[in-house]
Amino acid sequence: MKINTIILAITFGICAVVTPAQTLDKKSITLEGARTVISGAKAFARTANAPGGVIAVVDDGGNLVALERLDGTFTAGANISVGKAKTAVMFKRPTKFFEDIIKNGRTSMVALPDFTPLQGGVPITVDGQIIGGVGVSGAASAQQDEELAMAGAAMLSGKKASPVTFLDSKTVNDAFAKGAVLSGGTNGENYMVHASRREKAGLAEVHDLDTDVIYVLDGTATVVTGGSSVDPKTIEAGEHRGTSIEGGETRQLKKGDVLIVPKGTPHWFKQVDGTFLYYVVKVR
Repeated sequence: MKINTIILAITFGICAVVTPAQTLDKKSITLEGARTVISGAKAFARTANAPGGVIAVVDDGGNLVALERLDGTFTAGANISVGKAKTAVMFKRPTKFFEDIIKNGRTSMVALPDFTPLQGGVPITVDGQIIGGVGVSGAASAQQDEELAMAGAAMLSGKKASPVTFLDSKTVNDAFAKGAVLSGGTNGENYMVHASRREKAGLAEVHDLDTDVIYVLDGTATVVTGGSSVDPKTIEAGEHRGTSIEGGETRQLKKGDVLIVPKGTPHWFKQVDGTFLYYVVKVR
C-alpha cells in the first residue's frame, strides 16, 4: 500500500511539472481550408487567362490535403506541384528563393531529399504560424505559377494580392528572345506591355482601339506612319493588316527613340536592320 502511494505521488508529481510553456497550440490547415486555397488560385487563374495548372495544398507536415488539376495541364504537373508545396513548408520559404540560390551557383542544394526548388510554391501563414503550403505547376510561366499560389495562400492569410507587377530580368530577357506579352490585357486592364522583337520587315498594321507607345531598346528600323494601307484585310475585330503603306511619313528608329502611334493610324516596319528590340505599351 505504501509503495502504491509513492508511485501515485511520483506520477502526479511528474504531471504537475508539465506546464503550458512546454507545449504548443499548433494550427494546421483543414480540408475545408485547402479547398478555399484552391478556389482562390483557380479564381486568379481565370482572371489571368492561365492555360492550365495543378494546385496542391499540403499541411504543416508536408502531407497532401487536396489537389486539383485544371484542364489542359501536363500529367507531370501533379507531382511537381506537390513537391513545390512540400518544399515551401519544410523550409518555410517560397520555392523561388531556392531556385534563385541554385541559379547563383549553389548547385549542391539539388542533392537534398524531397526538395523541389522550382518557383511556384509558397507557405500558407495564419496569425504568424505556417499552417501548410500551396504549390502550382503548369500555368503559362514560372512567375504565373507563383502568382496562382500566392493568390490561393492569400485566401487564408488575409493578405491581398499586390496590385504591383514585378518582372525579373530573366523573365524580361526570355520574352525578348522570342517576342511575347509581358503584362496586361487581363482582368479588365486597359493596357498591354509587349517585349517585341523583329528581324525583318512586317505588314502594315492598323489598330482600331489601341494606341501604341514604342520605346526602342536596340537596333535600327525604318518605319512608315500615316498614309493608306495597301490591300488591307481584317484579321480579327479591330485589327487590320496590309501589304504596305502608300504615302505616309518615313522615320528611322534607333536605340532610345520613342514613337507614339494613335489608334486608327496605319504603321509599317518597312525595313529592319539586324535584330530590332523594342517595348510596345498598348493603351486602350
